[in-house]
Amino acid sequence: MARIAGTTYFKLDGLQLSLTGGIEVPMNTRVNDDVIGLDGSVDRKETHRAPFIKGTFKVPKGFPLSKITGSDNMTGTAELANGQVYVLTEAWLFGEANHNAEEGTVDLEFHGSEGFYQ
Repeated sequence: MARIAGTTYFKLDGLQLSLTGGIEVPMNTRVNDDVIGLDGSVDRKETHRAPFIKGTFKVPKGFPLSKITGSDNMTGTAELANGQVYVLTEAWLFGEANHNAEEGTVDLEFHGSEGFYQ
């Protein structure tokens, strides 16, 4: 059987960060939605969403906090267990970064100008 889930490696500007789980990358950035008329007619609209990488990361003593919270032109790579590699360019931290000191983790979401599978 092929491995399709599990071990994932994540690098941000070449610096490896350790994930504990929750890794997600988009399979599409164009999203289709229904536009339904009051007469029952159905059409489609297309919108776009930002490319992203999100996950739950361990926070050791040397965690690069200032780089993550202060940079807006990073490159992130996620090497997934199934062999796929997702690359996010010109990336920045999206939203808040809250350290869960009880678990030693932080949930981070990075958005960028371009995301693609290699």
